[in-house]
Amino acid sequence: ALLPWRSIERNVTLPLEIMEISKEERVKRAQEALKLVELNGFEKKFPWQLSGGMQQRASIARALSFDADLLLMDEPFGALDEIVRDHLNEQLLKLWARTNKTVAFVTHSIPEAVYLSTKIVVMSPRPGRIIDVIETNFPNDRTLDIRETPEFLEIAHRVREGLRAGHSNDE
Repeated sequence: ALLPWRSIERNVTLPLEIMEISKEERVKRAQEALKLVELNGFEKKFPWQLSGGMQQRASIARALSFDADLLLMDEPFGALDEIVRDHLNEQLLKLWARTNKTVAFVTHSIPEAVYLSTKIVVMSPRPGRIIDVIETNFPNDRTLDIRETPEFLEIAHRVREGLRAGHSNDE
């Protein structure tokens, strides 16, 4: 979560401050990360001045500022409406194409999982077990229209069946 009393830039640089990275390097990384998520120009704004989608992008910028090889995202768009979620999913794919980072993305949305993934790991509820691993072969530059294709619908069906199987095993 973003800290409401810190500007967007200062929220992005907080982990870098903790890591004792120089101020010059922190600002440079924050500017680069905010540009990647299309929030340049909002550095001095506060979280409460941004929309929910923009706040999510600021959180992604903070994670990108570390320059780690792996980006962990646990339901980052879960509280957003469908239109904003779709837009952020498209932006996340573009960001992934530009950075080539590995992204581990947790979601309860089957369409979101299928749209964003190159590999889907379907898990059961408690205890969490892997039910299925599904490779997708969609192009990296896919658009939301892909959700209407037979291949997309087939993968979504397979995910749903895996989830059902995982739930029935727990009863």
